[in-house]
Amino acid sequence: MATPVAGASGSDKAARRLVAVDAARCLALLGMMATHVLDETDPDGSLTTAQWLFGGRASALFAVLAGVSLALVSGGRTPPRGTPLARLAAAVAVRGLLVAVLGLALGELETGIAVILTYYGVLFVLVTPFLGLRARVLLPLAAGWAVVVPVLSHLVRPSLPERQFASPAFDQLADPARLLSELLLTGYYPVLPWVAYLLLGLGLGRLDLRAPRVQALVAGAGLAVAVVATVVSKALVARSDLDAVALEGTELGMGGTTPTGDAAWLLVVAPHSATPFDLAQTGGSAAFVLGALLLLVTAVRATTSYGERVVAIVTGAGAMTLSLYTLHVVMRTDAVWPDERADTYVWHVLVVLWVGTVFAALGRRGPLEWLVGLVPRAIRGRA
Repeated sequence: MATPVAGASGSDKAARRLVAVDAARCLALLGMMATHVLDETDPDGSLTTAQWLFGGRASALFAVLAGVSLALVSGGRTPPRGTPLARLAAAVAVRGLLVAVLGLALGELETGIAVILTYYGVLFVLVTPFLGLRARVLLPLAAGWAVVVPVLSHLVRPSLPERQFASPAFDQLADPARLLSELLLTGYYPVLPWVAYLLLGLGLGRLDLRAPRVQALVAGAGLAVAVVATVVSKALVARSDLDAVALEGTELGMGGTTPTGDAAWLLVVAPHSATPFDLAQTGGSAAFVLGALLLLVTAVRATTSYGERVVAIVTGAGAMTLSLYTLHVVMRTDAVWPDERADTYVWHVLVVLWVGTVFAALGRRGPLEWLVGLVPRAIRGRA
């Protein structure tokens, strides 16, 4: 997935990177690929392990990590001010627009995938006003956003046209109002509720993520939020009037939104439902994964002098997820990979890990990361 962090271009730059963030992005990429390729249910109708682990969480992890990366390239704990902040905001907005255009192009392909990139690009544009905030503001703001915006969405969506497409494409530009409503509220990855993920990531990235105490706090707090959100949601849903039959299919995901007929739908924690409980559970899960991998890489670094470099190479796919996500989508077309059997997932994994490892070992950036970064780099300048 597109991130504001460029791929390593040498050992000195790689050393400054938080390798755990790339490792987390690699895991998110593999998880999203699993939801695209592997079966959602076993023959007995139960959820597969892959769907249970990654359904709704992999894409949320991408979004949270995008916010973390934005924070890391904009001063970390000290956000920019004045002209540097204005240039950063302009660069992020331009990058977002370029990623959105790439998403529209991928939406033209027959893949059966709900392509995230156009939504993702719009997310970058919408988050620019928050780039100058610190963690003590961003984290409470993310929590409040996750509660308030899904409720507002629930109230507004009945007056909007229903979603027509899983993936935005160029032909939808002919009806910009409908496209905008799908991107912001009714689509598979509704941008307005999803801003909570980027705010959370920005807040986490403004912390001292190199400190083991902070890493443990991020992992522990994330796990606690995810567990509490799940338990409370299930308790409240059990006491609601929601139809049990209608709830059975929600474990497979809800396509980005919930029905608007009953406000009790806001209580569910189903994948891709964008309810307060879903945002809390998936956002907490993302924080847990980030914190756990930060702790793991810190332990590896303390054990061996070269361990962190090994992790960086093995998970190199995480430093070029825009290029590799695009490659994965193209590989799902009939012209490239006509066989849609679940066992093709192994080949998708091998291809993206091999490409990522080669680029990381050579210290090269992903081709699409380099391309979409040309104009933003010019806007920000050398400084």
